[in-house]
Amino acid sequence: MYALGIIAGMMAAVAYGMSTVLRALGARRVAVAERAAAGESAASAPTDDSSPPSMSSTVATLGDPAFILGTVMVVIGFAGGAVAARFLPLFLAQSIVSANLVVTALVATFMLNITLHTRDWVAIWMVVLSLCLLGISSAPHAEDHAARSFHWWLLAAAFVVGAIGLWGVYKFGKLAPVVGGFAGGLQFGIIAMAVRVLDGVAPFDATALLTDPAAWAIAVAGASGFYIQTVALQVGAVNGVTAVLVVGETAGPSIIGVLFLGDHAQAGLGWLAVAGFIGAVVGAILVAWYGSGDPDHFGEAPEEIGGWRRGRADPPTV
Repeated sequence: MYALGIIAGMMAAVAYGMSTVLRALGARRVAVAERAAAGESAASAPTDDSSPPSMSSTVATLGDPAFILGTVMVVIGFAGGAVAARFLPLFLAQSIVSANLVVTALVATFMLNITLHTRDWVAIWMVVLSLCLLGISSAPHAEDHAARSFHWWLLAAAFVVGAIGLWGVYKFGKLAPVVGGFAGGLQFGIIAMAVRVLDGVAPFDATALLTDPAAWAIAVAGASGFYIQTVALQVGAVNGVTAVLVVGETAGPSIIGVLFLGDHAQAGLGWLAVAGFIGAVVGAILVAWYGSGDPDHFGEAPEEIGGWRRGRADPPTV
């Protein structure tokens, strides 16, 4: 079961990475189509970059073919992540799934024409190597039972985080991608924790499953997290949104798993697990920092500065 969890987590990482890029592509198509429909005069009018997307643009994004395909990949990723969360310590399962950051960055280079600089590659490989440390140090044990109150706390958290995330993506202006990405990540983390402790799975009991607050937490967190991430992808850079999301979906469940669900590292390798966890989170934060610019939906953003500095090159003078 341990090996199955590893394979499922890797499958989820690939599926989630592809999903994020496809949904970002859908957001780009809708943005371009809306500009074309508005006409050149409206397109050239000054706009507020921090203004939130309209509800109609979000609905249009949900109907884009690339976005729909990305949604299918989300379902595949959810299935893989659920198996990983059930059979692996959460800090390992979520760290493997968080490798979707690497998939997103790589696929986005040719699907969204995003350029990765040395600093980006260093941060990405920092995440990869940190995940390897976590894999080496983790113990093949996963407790799948928790007090009933824990199930109710998960449901409450799903509502609270969902409300904060929905408010944040529409009210936080330029910080909306960060708030939305992190809130979406926390929601996906809640899903992982809920799947881990879900009643009525083995042996299967439909009544126990449907009456478990953790099952409803999965529904609430899944729906709100998906929508919040969609809006974040409309207003933020895909790599930046994904990196912040990775921090949320990895850090929360990992800490809760250790404190309440008996997750632990192999004897004598706790320090290695801590180093791997910190490295994965720091690497993801660096990717988010360097990729936190506005989404270049129209191909008009100035070229980013290479090397190690964060920023964009000055436009050429005429």
